[in-house]
Amino acid sequence: MAFQKSPGTQDILPGVVERWQYAEQKARDICRRFNFREIRTPIFEATELFQRGVGETTDIVEKEMYTFTDRGNRSITLRPEGTAGVVRSYVENKLYGEPDVSKLYYIGPMFRYERQQAGRYRQFHQFGIEALGSVDPAIDAEVIALGYSFYTEVGLKGVRVEINSVGTPAVRAAFREKLLAFLMPMREQLCKDCQSRMERNPLRVLDCKTDQARFEGAPSILDSLDEECNAHFDKVKMHLSDMGIPFSINPRLVRGLDYYTHTAFEYKAEGIGAIDTIGGGGRYNGLVAEVGGPDQPGVGLGLGLERTIMLLEHQQAELENAHQVDVYVVALGEAADREVTRLVYELRTSGIRAERDYLGRKMKAQMKSADRLQARYTAILGDDELASGEIALKEMATGEQRLVAIANLATELKSN
Repeated sequence: MAFQKSPGTQDILPGVVERWQYAEQKARDICRRFNFREIRTPIFEATELFQRGVGETTDIVEKEMYTFTDRGNRSITLRPEGTAGVVRSYVENKLYGEPDVSKLYYIGPMFRYERQQAGRYRQFHQFGIEALGSVDPAIDAEVIALGYSFYTEVGLKGVRVEINSVGTPAVRAAFREKLLAFLMPMREQLCKDCQSRMERNPLRVLDCKTDQARFEGAPSILDSLDEECNAHFDKVKMHLSDMGIPFSINPRLVRGLDYYTHTAFEYKAEGIGAIDTIGGGGRYNGLVAEVGGPDQPGVGLGLGLERTIMLLEHQQAELENAHQVDVYVVALGEAADREVTRLVYELRTSGIRAERDYLGRKMKAQMKSADRLQARYTAILGDDELASGEIALKEMATGEQRLVAIANLATELKSN
């Protein structure tokens, strides 16, 4: 029988994977400039980590986790998000003992069993950052700015930042009563998910896309913030304004995870279907203690790479360095073919992206191959050129051609 990929997964093929590499390279470069260091955690963790860290009333824990019992009779879950695993590693490896804020980033696959939508898969990929050890609102703003910078530098247009404050557990407890008083008269008209959330976590009702129109006139959590929460939120807004990061306030923004405190934020963009959220995050001051560590604050974000790639394609964004190879070396004749094998290896070890023909094709077919690979140059070597120690170097964009010494080809390519 013929095998096919599992539902909710995808093969990222040559021709598409270059966009992924481009986005990942941008993410790594931005993290380097913002002084975030990479961390790599296991793809699976103990199920209890996500139950405690993400929250038992979240859709992720209730409906979406890939959970199984391993041969040691342990309950294991494929990671549905990145923060809980990073925080577990932070605690287990005692990174909280470092004198500075721990600024970490990750890029990798996550797993959720959910309904397939545009840009949403059961195996998906996130670029995320976590800053642990500081309560300063400036680090909240820095995290938001890093995400915005990523989208801008990768080439996306029209990305919007929405922010909110979800307060502290005490603030949310008081707001919960006001919200329930608003929601109870309409309980029977709400969807089953909203009715269930009203019993355990009514703030998440505001996150419902089905009943959103019914919440016009709902109380705002911003009216319930205490002095500390207001001061923190005001400073986040101040820092964002100082950096020139455009944002709007969305008082219904609560995010789908239980661990957020104070700042919550999302990045929005149109062009990938009805759901326009492409990334988000927030502050999580109680999470480190919840997974067994000292009471250390944290703030982070997670950005979906699938949706980033879809938007790049939708907006027909041009990639930097779209050329697949720097030079395609064409061999004409048996002696030239032998020399090209040596020459291509020399170019590659000099840091130059080089390719050659392996199908015994004529010159015309080799030049077509160079076109398909978007080669910047072709280098043509025949028996006559080999005898004179020279090679014909052609710039593909202009058609300009000149002879250069074979021994100087790498130097010539590097200088252009």
